[in-house]
Amino acid sequence: MTKDAHQAADAAPALDACGALPSAGAALRPRDVAASCGSRAYAALDLGTNNCRLLVGTPAPGGNFRVVDSFSRIVRLGEGLGATGNLSDAAMDRAVAALRNCADKLARRPVRALQAVTTEACRRAGNGAAFLARVEAETGLRLRVISAREEAELAMESCAPLLEPGDRRALLFDIGGGSTEIAWIRIHPGRQVPELIGYISVPVGVVTLSERCGPSCFTEAGFHAVVDEVAAKLAGFDAVHCIGQEIRAGGVRLMGTSGTVTTLAGVAMALPRYRRPLVDGQTLEACVADQALGDLFALGRDGLAAHPCVGPDRVDFVLPGCAVYAAIRRVWPVPRLTVADRGLREGILLRLMRADRLVGARRAAPRGWHGTA
Repeated sequence: MTKDAHQAADAAPALDACGALPSAGAALRPRDVAASCGSRAYAALDLGTNNCRLLVGTPAPGGNFRVVDSFSRIVRLGEGLGATGNLSDAAMDRAVAALRNCADKLARRPVRALQAVTTEACRRAGNGAAFLARVEAETGLRLRVISAREEAELAMESCAPLLEPGDRRALLFDIGGGSTEIAWIRIHPGRQVPELIGYISVPVGVVTLSERCGPSCFTEAGFHAVVDEVAAKLAGFDAVHCIGQEIRAGGVRLMGTSGTVTTLAGVAMALPRYRRPLVDGQTLEACVADQALGDLFALGRDGLAAHPCVGPDRVDFVLPGCAVYAAIRRVWPVPRLTVADRGLREGILLRLMRADRLVGARRAAPRGWHGTA
């Protein structure tokens, strides 16, 4: 079984709650809220360039949450987008079918609140708005297109519990299907929520790269050409924020979230099959992650398709993602990598639950009380 097939089976551990109030956007329709006001579950749906994912969780003690249901399917929504500027009919059909499954799950499990978002593919597509109107008409789901900055913020909030005492800064990257988000983060001692001090969205992801130069990534020359291209795109961001200088001073944690880094971790740990609880939060020596990258490259297409942490559905995306990771490592040679199997959906759930706690605290406060939660 592949990584995606195991995500529903391996329930996530409790996650610390942190983050800001949610932005206005996709939520349950009024009739749904009325029907589910007694539910303790919250839902987050993320339609990305490559995957459609749903996560349902309930609050747990200490501001944490427990996963009670999940769904993940590769839909390749961004397939062909780079060449045409539009979402293809086949890609939209695949995405709608997956979203219909998500809607069916939500109909069977009423939730207190839902946020449904979409990212790079719908940001770029000329027919993105028409597609989202079709989604709402056919599934009842109202998806909100979020900015690259909000992507970075959500990833930061979900990964914040993995920070450790002594961390001054964190460099968080998310290698997506249509883009790669980089967040430069300041950690304030004693504060639960870190500060996003800079971010960049690089318009290269595993889907766009696999379509443009996927076969060449199986050759050394082609792989290193992608590394050079991405590293050049990151150099300006590094110069603006003096990240290399901060790394040399120490106290900078490199954190990665996405299928690329979780696959590297699974290979480095020699897992017989991918298991999220074993991977999420794991810190690898960079040389170990580099060796795992080399092992993946040496497998070739057939070997990747047969690998339990890759599989045939992801074989075209692994090496393009590894090339992006190698570029990040070249520009920012941090000695260790913290792997996070969490991201947008977890960040959304944390925001929704935190917002409800704030509302509850204000309702419970005596008249005239102006404290903060």
